[in-house]
Amino acid sequence: MPELPEVETIRRQLEPQLTGALIVDAGSHGSAKFTPALDAIGAGIESVHRRGKYLLFDLDHDIPDQLIVHLGMTGRLAITPNRAAFDPDHRHLRAWWELDDGRVLTFHDVRRFGRIHSAVAGDYRHIPTLDQLGPEPWDPEFTGVALAAFIRRSDRHIKTILLGQRAVAGVGNIYADEALWDAQINPASRRLSAERATRLVTAIQQALESGLTHGGTTLRDYVDSDGTRGQNQHELDCYGRGGLPCLRCGTSLRTRVLDARTTTFCPTCQRR
Repeated sequence: MPELPEVETIRRQLEPQLTGALIVDAGSHGSAKFTPALDAIGAGIESVHRRGKYLLFDLDHDIPDQLIVHLGMTGRLAITPNRAAFDPDHRHLRAWWELDDGRVLTFHDVRRFGRIHSAVAGDYRHIPTLDQLGPEPWDPEFTGVALAAFIRRSDRHIKTILLGQRAVAGVGNIYADEALWDAQINPASRRLSAERATRLVTAIQQALESGLTHGGTTLRDYVDSDGTRGQNQHELDCYGRGGLPCLRCGTSLRTRVLDARTTTFCPTCQRR
């Protein structure tokens, strides 16, 4: 599933191309997961921003004034230059928006885990996973003290807490493994001191910054809006390296299933 760096990479590509454009027509797959795409017909796009793993398109409509896209596992947003280059019958097309200059913004999703919502900006009660998101990784409120306190209120494993999106928004399996390895914290731990949590906060930020710098991580499906694969998979220190030597101590990295998620860690560097 695309995580914060992948979604932010796409946002940075789309915003300058879409800001100021008017949506003159739209279509969608018949599923209720995608039909809110039609709510944007007649709206101008004012900006494109991100919250966690969600893309939010601010519209000049009164209600709704925001179109929200979650890419799921295989979703892809792209812009075709004109209607002639647009295939409305593509088997994986889930939604499309025609712009006033003839370009078409398309949303393809092979596995159909993506989702489109329309909303009044800031009122996300009908989208609980967005409504209950924690702070962004670079928000001043995301501190070691705050993270340690959040962990104390839960009995879940630390990695599972990170993936839950309420302690911090945008972190998924790849960047959680990377950050926990960098901070030398066992993913199955259930408590952290404020000092170690502060180290983890820094490691999370650094892991995500690496993903952003390298255009995201492509393991199989992810490409950006231009169709380009990310390159951060070549920078990973831990994720997906089970059985290979730890780059810090040389011990073979181990892989286990933790709360239904495949997890890689170093048994020496990341002792409980």
